[in-house]
Amino acid sequence: MSTLLHDTIMPLIRHHGVVVVGGVTMLESMGVPAPGESAVIAGALYAAATHEIGIVPLVAAVAAGAIIGDNLGYIIGRSVGFRLIRRYGKHIGLTDARIRLGRYLFQRHGSKVVFFGRFFSVLRTFASVLAGANRMDWRRFLVANGLGGALWASTYGFGAYFLGHAVRRLETPLAVALGVLGAATLGTAIFLLRRHEARLQGEADRAFPDEGPAAQPQSETGSTRPPR
Repeated sequence: MSTLLHDTIMPLIRHHGVVVVGGVTMLESMGVPAPGESAVIAGALYAAATHEIGIVPLVAAVAAGAIIGDNLGYIIGRSVGFRLIRRYGKHIGLTDARIRLGRYLFQRHGSKVVFFGRFFSVLRTFASVLAGANRMDWRRFLVANGLGGALWASTYGFGAYFLGHAVRRLETPLAVALGVLGAATLGTAIFLLRRHEARLQGEADRAFPDEGPAAQPQSETGSTRPPR
């Protein structure tokens, strides 16, 4: 993934700017395993280093890509349902374990999964597809998706941008210390998110130990609903 980002995504960012970052984010949000998070951070650092693209247009493009991609993913998930997702999802990385995680979280937390899921690597890619397959109410999905996409875009975009500015100004011991502290804080936050994600996956596996391919989708309240 790092090779793809360095050899393909970064040259595209240099030539086409925020459109590429927004496009990669949209693809990831639809369920395509694209490097959305890395593209956002790379674009923000590039903006801080060169000022050839603006951070505000970048964050706006990322938020738009995330929201549009999530809505397309929702439509895909609602259209194909769990049976086809379980049959073909493995080809795009949507394994049985990830499907169990999605079902488990939607049953327990509903709209919160859509809002906060963007901050978790697995859920960021597949939350919208699983929301559609779980037949989550579209209006609730739209609100949670819009707010979550805007918060994620702002947090990663502005966070990486200001960190990039700080790194470029490491000229004094205090600046070096602040830069190291900022990088350590970001790394710790990502590490804790990954650990929490692994814990949730374990809970989901225990909740659906014998789930077969014929399992039916459930609503946010946990009851089975027929397709509309």
